[in-house]
Amino acid sequence: MPADTPDVYDRAGLDNEIGYGDTPALIVVDLQQGFTDPSCSLGGDLTAVVERTNALLEAAHDTDCPVVATRIITTHPEAADLGMWVKKIPTLEVLSVDSEWVKFDDRLELQADDHRLDKRQASSFHETELHSMLSAWGVDTLVVAGCTTSGCVRATAVDGCAHGFRVIVPEGSVGDRLEEPHAANLFDIHAKYGDVKPVEEVCEYLRDT
Repeated sequence: MPADTPDVYDRAGLDNEIGYGDTPALIVVDLQQGFTDPSCSLGGDLTAVVERTNALLEAAHDTDCPVVATRIITTHPEAADLGMWVKKIPTLEVLSVDSEWVKFDDRLELQADDHRLDKRQASSFHETELHSMLSAWGVDTLVVAGCTTSGCVRATAVDGCAHGFRVIVPEGSVGDRLEEPHAANLFDIHAKYGDVKPVEEVCEYLRDT
């Protein structure tokens, strides 16, 4: 990072925090076996991310905070429902409806009434029911966990901000295949779209609302 970056960001006003709202929802992004199992072509070892997300899930469940868990899935034999994205990343074809890779990681402590949301693009908002549900629940704050930091987490954070929600990303509960894109995107999310906070602090917030 260039030595003058902090001054450049300060001058641009990229160091603000939006803070927490009154009515959160927890969005668990794509912690499905295709991304958390290193034996899958798309996967990596996200054990620590799953564990820290479980801490958030416990806090959310303790206070009946809404939970939405997303997964990427294709139901078309050539993954045409993923559009141009599958041309850019052909390995997304493995996320077919009948594959083990679309199942949520079995270490993830979801409850029966947590909402499962299927999506075809990076953002959890793109052509899904998410925005309608959040509006019906009166949500003003999104806590975004999951993977990958540089992909679907970032896209969900950007769209969450664009839809008028406060976005909170608990740092230890998101992960990526490499440290460099993970760190760069956390830096960028915090600068432009939401607040990156410690998992423990976010758990306390969820329990206090």
